[in-house]
Amino acid sequence: MTEKQYGKLVSDMSPKSPMGKDCFNAFWIGGLICALGQAFMNGYAWLGLEREAAGTAASMSLVALSALLTGLSLYDNIAKFAGAGTLVPITGFANSIAAPAVEFKTEGFILGVGGKMFTIAGPVLVYGLAASVVYGLIYWITLLF
Repeated sequence: MTEKQYGKLVSDMSPKSPMGKDCFNAFWIGGLICALGQAFMNGYAWLGLEREAAGTAASMSLVALSALLTGLSLYDNIAKFAGAGTLVPITGFANSIAAPAVEFKTEGFILGVGGKMFTIAGPVLVYGLAASVVYGLIYWITLLF
């Protein structure tokens, strides 16, 4: 069997994806997550936080909620239904950090959870921190001159 024949066989045997339904679910679940974030932000502003602090608190609340749902094995069920609707907001990033930690908790707290927590998100964090240091140095140098 050639590679082309095998490719045709796989495409014939694979179930067809309902793309319209998948896109719709991603759209409304992602929108619901964003609306929840806005509700958090409005609530924190109502409690007296300034706009920037309320936005930070809302982001932290979404991250904590996502990590909690991941730990309770509920986030994966939502993600199966919503697809990319759960991956794009900040909740997807929190899930990518918490999921490996939950998966490897049987290996112990230090080597399992601590060691595997940053397998996916580690490179993103390293790049973000390194970029912020470089940008901070450039900003500091421009202030000197």
